[in-house]
Amino acid sequence: MNLELRKINITDLKLGDQMKVENGTLTINEKKIIDELKEDVNIKDVKVDIAVPGEKVRIIPVKDVIEPRLKIEGEGKGFAGVSSDMAQLGSGKVNVLNGAAVVTIGDVVGFQEGVIDMWGEGAKWTPFSSTYNIVVDITPIDGLDPHTHEQTVRFAGLRAAEIIGEAANEVEPDEIKNYNLGNVHEETEKYPDLPKIAYVEMLISQGLLHDGYVYGVNTQDILPTYIHPNEELDGAVISGNCVAACDKITTYQHQNNSVILDLYEKHGKEINFQGVILTPEVTTLAGKFRTCDYTVKLCKSLGADGVVISEEGYGNPDSDLLMICKKLEDEDIKTVLITDECAGRDGMSQPLADTTPEAKAVVSTGNVSHVVTLPKADKVLGDDRAIATLAGGWEGCLENDGTIRCELNAVIGATSEIGYHNLTVKLY
Repeated sequence: MNLELRKINITDLKLGDQMKVENGTLTINEKKIIDELKEDVNIKDVKVDIAVPGEKVRIIPVKDVIEPRLKIEGEGKGFAGVSSDMAQLGSGKVNVLNGAAVVTIGDVVGFQEGVIDMWGEGAKWTPFSSTYNIVVDITPIDGLDPHTHEQTVRFAGLRAAEIIGEAANEVEPDEIKNYNLGNVHEETEKYPDLPKIAYVEMLISQGLLHDGYVYGVNTQDILPTYIHPNEELDGAVISGNCVAACDKITTYQHQNNSVILDLYEKHGKEINFQGVILTPEVTTLAGKFRTCDYTVKLCKSLGADGVVISEEGYGNPDSDLLMICKKLEDEDIKTVLITDECAGRDGMSQPLADTTPEAKAVVSTGNVSHVVTLPKADKVLGDDRAIATLAGGWEGCLENDGTIRCELNAVIGATSEIGYHNLTVKLY
């Protein structure tokens, strides 16, 4: 598969009568977005606003973040199997509005989602403070059952990204990135002396607001499955997870999966990148044995010498992470784990819910329980009272003057376990 990502750098954002890009400025026709989204009979109201880096704007509660794109050559338009007909993704040419993001907000059922501050203390904890954000506030009609409510909001965000992506039509890119990987046999013939490395990407698959999707299929319903890395970069994997904002993998982060991009960078130089195995994180013990055994079988079938494993979420998925690690190491397949820590506000508690002696190479992406103070915003898009129902928030954490004290848990992408975040690791 050969995928060409043609990046059009966005350096400013404004509302206007057209949808266009001119000299790096993305103009958004909000009426077009509202009118098209309201064609969904389940949507009662839509509001569109913008937020740019440095503005004293708070966005809350955030449901998902999506990168607007337009496929100009090849199979599949938008998010195949979800917002468009099913097609094989991973090949062709895609115009990317690089630096722009669609941020969906509005009430969702049950738990709410995260917060993005575009300035100051809050900005340094989330990568989405540096993107030019089109904020889409979606209100479904009354009376929807919880699953339909969640799906309505999720689909609206994806569709909004497609509508905005049309602004990239016939715009020349500032940068072109090519991603080309043959099958396992072809790549091994080219690089016979390089270690064969696979990537196991774990996805939360635990029910309403705790699910990922592959070509629109809920990962609750799949066995671990092999995909070409280009498929994920081309929009085959989307987020339906809405609980702990800090380590939820947003759709934007799937489209720009840092582990895949880093493995691509080293492919043919230090390693032979074998591809991606998507592994559901289920809640039953029998399910965990099934998915872990199946994941190990796929890694062995690929002939992998080593495996990078990234987690989504924490708590019971820690067991899946460590079970896969142990089983692979028992098969003499080396592992590197990527996880965040739930180590308490003082950082002194046990960071993972499980452990195993075989887990010797572990990358931490931060402590989700770290408490931050976010000063009052000049403008709030959404409802800052939602902080009380976010993971990482609590009743009273929104102070009378608009200041928020919360754990990193509440900040979108703060401890991303695929490495698309701002934190780093310091040895001492």
